[in-house]
Formats: sequence, C-alpha cells, structure tokens
Amino acid sequence: MLAEVVAIFSAMGWAGDAVFVRLGTRKSNIVAAMLVSYTVSISCVWIYLLATTPLDFLRSPAMLYFLISGCLQPLFARALYYEGFTRIGVSRAGPLRGAEPFFATAIAVVFLHEHPTLPVYLGTVLIVASIWVISWRESGQAKWRLLDAAFPLGAALVSAISQTLRKQGLKILPDPFVATAIVTSTSLLLLISFVWMTKRIHLLRMKRESLLFFGGAALIACSAQVSNFVAIGQGDLSVIIPLLNTTPLFTVIFSALFLRNVETVTPRIIFGAIIMVAGVALITLR
Repeated sequence: MLAEVVAIFSAMGWAGDAVFVRLGTRKSNIVAAMLVSYTVSISCVWIYLLATTPLDFLRSPAMLYFLISGCLQPLFARALYYEGFTRIGVSRAGPLRGAEPFFATAIAVVFLHEHPTLPVYLGTVLIVASIWVISWRESGQAKWRLLDAAFPLGAALVSAISQTLRKQGLKILPDPFVATAIVTSTSLLLLISFVWMTKRIHLLRMKRESLLFFGGAALIACSAQVSNFVAIGQGDLSVIIPLLNTTPLFTVIFSALFLRNVETVTPRIIFGAIIMVAGVALITLR
C-alpha cells in the first residue's frame, strides 16, 4: 500500500508543478522553466548522494536504463507537456497527458506479450473517450488547433516508454535517488546542448517574477520525481502507472483554485477528467 500512496503523492506533485510553471510562463518560457527545474533537482539529489552514498553505483548496468530513460523523460516528455499547456491550457493538457495508461497497455500487449484483463481494456476505452471530450472545442472558446493536443499526448507516449525502462533499471539498482540523479542530469545535459547548438541562449533568461514560480515548481518536481521512482521500484508497474496518472484530477482541481485569472475550467473539461480518472481506477482495480 505504501507504493500506491507514494504514487498518488507524486501525481499531486506533478499537478502542482504544472500550475506553478503555468504562472511563471506568463512572463517567461518553458526552456527557462526546465533549466530551473533540472538545476534544483540535480543540486538537491547529488548533494544527498555525495554525502550518503559511495559512487560505486556509476558502474552498475542499471545506468544504461537510466541514461536512455533520461533522454526521453523528463526532458522530451516535459517539453512536450509544457508546450501543450501553453497552447491549450493546463486544464486540458493535464488530462490529455494522463493518457499514459493507454500507451502503457499497448506497449505491454504488443511488445511484452502481456494479456490484460477486461477491466484494463474498459479503462483504456474510458481514457480514449475522455481525450475526445477534453479535446472537443466549442464555439466561442479560445482558439487552438486539434493538432495542439498532440503535444500532451506525445508526452504521455514518451513517458510510458520511459517508465518501462526505469522499472528495468530499478530491478538492478533499487535506489530512487540514484535513478533521479542520473535521469535528471542526462536531461539537463541534453537541454543545454540543444540550447547551445540551436543558438537559443536567450531562452534561458527569465524575469525575477518567473524565477519565483519556477523555483517553487522545481522543488515540487524534485519531490515528485523521487516519489515516482520509489513507487515504481516498490510496486507493480501495471498498478503504479495508472495511479501516477491520477494527476489530471489534481490538475483540474488546482487549475480551478489557482488559475482562475489565467484560464477557464469548463464543465466539459471537468467531465472529461472524471471519465479519465474512472478509466484509471478500472485499470488499477482490475
């Protein structure tokens, strides 16, 4: 039960991170948000590891899994997600990002030859239905293209692949702090390389008002990341991934509470989030 509780705590953390980043990007951009997030996470985790853990873990075969996972998530997954909610809003992008169980089930069936039970398939259908409900744009609402929904959905796919790699790495080296350090450090190096090669250093500049929000988001994201690895390492992936994807519920709640002046949470979005959470529950309780 501990792994399940930690997974839900992680889901709440990612929802809080999204709200803080959304507030910060009003006067800055997602690249600056990711830089602050990775820098804070890496600083906190590496200081802890250097003070408490021998560096023998660097020779572990698990490093390969963590390195590949770090190339996918959090960098690409978070970039797609952040870009998604700057285009269509947190309250829409959050639930769409929660489609990860659908992709995780597909990966399990096609590549791992698993045989999900009927509740898993029913839950997947509900998740797909919720995507349709959330993506439907009524007349009079803020303009955005249906293609924009591909960003949070892409984040969900990348995350499902990455979580599978993390599980394999944690089977070899069950240390969530090591996993967090390697994965986040890899993403930071890729981010800096991308910014340098594309000559977009200016994107790393941010206003003081944004730094406050990004700093708060970074602390929350760090705890959510560690909790993510703890849950994956201690629980079954088929159970933990759906629980991690209860984030949409918390995203909608937090958006309604703290983003009233930034974006509108419509009844349709709330209904879509409820459907998605119901799908996640079916998969979890199969």
